[in-house]
Amino acid sequence: MTAYVIATVNVTDPEKYKNYMALSPAAIAAAGGKFIVRGGNPKIMEGEWPRPRVVIVEYPTREAAEAFYTSTLYVAAKAEREGAAEFSMIVVDGV
Repeated sequence: MTAYVIATVNVTDPEKYKNYMALSPAAIAAAGGKFIVRGGNPKIMEGEWPRPRVVIVEYPTREAAEAFYTSTLYVAAKAEREGAAEFSMIVVDGV
């Protein structure tokens, strides 16, 4: 079953965040993921939204999505993101 990783992001150090943006696509691709939304221009339709940037990545399976998060490539990317953004991430099953 398809799974999606969804992140909300508030970039606090754009220069440092560039390092994360340079590394994360390879980690995503290595696990079979593909970007569905990267950044976007969210308009709040109802309620509150925590951050101005949204990322949605589709994976062929939940196992692949979870493997991406713990992969050596993504661990390195996360280290580059440290101190550059407020970040939340979830994985959800598709339909």
